[in-house]
Amino acid sequence: MIVIVCPGQGSQTPGFLDPWLTETAFRDQLTGISDAVGIDLVAHGTVSDADTIRDTAVAQPLIVSAGLLTLSALLADGRREKVGGIA
Repeated sequence: MIVIVCPGQGSQTPGFLDPWLTETAFRDQLTGISDAVGIDLVAHGTVSDADTIRDTAVAQPLIVSAGLLTLSALLADGRREKVGGIA
């Protein structure tokens, strides 16, 4: 069983995905999610200001994407089966 619990709105801050996107695999994954939802999540996770990423239409896909990137990192070694978080 895989359990995913993602943080809520308010957990995003300007530039919070910068460290993640130095890794090509994470940048590629976020680009794919961006294409699927029609929002430039790479830009919003790196250069957008606080007011922009506070907008629910941006914040929700951005936060879910951050959770998916975290899940990818945690499951990469094949040892973790559950992921949890608190908003």
